[in-house]
Amino acid sequence: MARLLLGNLAPGTTDEEIRDFLVKYGFPPFDSIEHEPGDGSRPAVVLSFSGLDATSMFNLQERVHDMFWKSRKLTARIMQDRFA
Repeated sequence: MARLLLGNLAPGTTDEEIRDFLVKYGFPPFDSIEHEPGDGSRPAVVLSFSGLDATSMFNLQERVHDMFWKSRKLTARIMQDRFA
C-alpha cells in the first residue's frame, strides 16, 4: 500500500475534485482519504492506494508536486510506514 500526503489544497475542495484531478494525471482512484486537521490555511489530505508500489507512487508523485491547481501550489509527499 502507498500513501500520499497532498497539501496546500484550496479550502472547500471536495473529495470528488481531488479524485478527478489525480486521475487526470495518471493516478488510480484512491482507496481512502483522510482530511488532516489544521488551522484551515493549508488544508491537506492523506490518500491511500492499495494497488501501487513505491516506485509507481514516486513517479506519480512527481507529476503533481509543486503544480498549481485552484490558485494554489500543491505539495505531494509520499508517506512511509517506518515502524511497520
